Amino acid sequence: MKKQVGLILLMGGVFCPVFAQDFTVTDIAVSPLIAGPTEVQVRSQLFDISCQGGGYAAETLLRELELRFEVYNRLFRFNAAQLKAPLKVRAFTDKTAYDNYVSLKLASTREGAVYLHYNDAAKRELIIHLNSPEADRVLPHQAFIQYLRAFIPYPPTWMREGFAIYFNTLKFNKETRELLYEENLAWLDTVKRMASERREPSFQSVLLADVNNQTPEYFHPMSWSIVSFLLNVGGGGDYFRSLTETFLLLDSTASAADNDKIALSRLTNWTTLEKMHDDYTTYISSRQTFAELIVAGQEAYGVNDFTVAETNFMEALWQKPNHYAPYYYLGLLSYATQNYDMAEQYYRSALQFLPANHGPDDEALIQYALGVNAASAGKTDEAVQYLNSAA
Repeated sequence: MKKQVGLILLMGGVFCPVFAQDFTVTDIAVSPLIAGPTEVQVRSQLFDISCQGGGYAAETLLRELELRFEVYNRLFRFNAAQLKAPLKVRAFTDKTAYDNYVSLKLASTREGAVYLHYNDAAKRELIIHLNSPEADRVLPHQAFIQYLRAFIPYPPTWMREGFAIYFNTLKFNKETRELLYEENLAWLDTVKRMASERREPSFQSVLLADVNNQTPEYFHPMSWSIVSFLLNVGGGGDYFRSLTETFLLLDSTASAADNDKIALSRLTNWTTLEKMHDDYTTYISSRQTFAELIVAGQEAYGVNDFTVAETNFMEALWQKPNHYAPYYYLGLLSYATQNYDMAEQYYRSALQFLPANHGPDDEALIQYALGVNAASAGKTDEAVQYLNSAA
């Protein structure tokens, strides 16, 4: 399996650092506009959160945002001590109250969550419709933008949007109160199609684009793909190193256009845009989606090329560690090589990660595989139980 560099700490696993920061919870007055559940305030060195829903909801939100902050800062390495005040967050459990508050600020509402940026840092705030499906989808994007613009108010637009998309799949499990990352490849098919049709724009046009007033059709997929390329491409880590050095050179007092030029100058300090584009094209063509990896693994398995099949299934597992399919196919491979204990572990994991809305055939297939595997391992009683369950 090809080695990915960059944010290895995030890929396909739980990220749960320990925080030593103190925080306090206090009741605060609720204005008539946002009447609803009891509102409390939670403060730490990094965040100042006003939250409906009580103290536990506020503390859980604080933990999520601090975990996200830590993940972001492991890459960007900004000095948190430079924050003049904690980042402001206001969370609503009542949708009407959320809509009313956002409408007051924007004259329209936004689904799930929105970060409001002002020149006056005291007015900046992240507003969340807590525990809504829309917030689960939108919050990762908006939380990253709040983090980045707290340090660099006007960053390069490709960096702001590209990394926000990159972190969209950094999810928070409210039960375990941990973060889990699966690489976001939602735009990969689009980017590969643009490349094959020769519709992709030049690197320079993306790196210098200002889409605050108008968003070109290509911009979001290209900004994500450039971020993915800079983080994950090989070449001795030169691109990754240039990227992280760029973060240090960004100017907190500069315009987005000036920071665009700073970033472009650093990224091309040791190479050319033409060479970078060629390397990018090679990288994008080498990346495969989850579905492509599963199909490639199935085809290799069908002709008994177990080495290639395992490489594809393992990379699929790396992309989606909570999806049952890679575990099932890796179980088939282990069974085919008579590693029955390993096959059983993979099949059990496949059962564990079956989605709640799975069909009965999916579970029956895995139970059947467990039964056949147990029979081959000489575990007759277990085989009978599995096969009865399958039936």
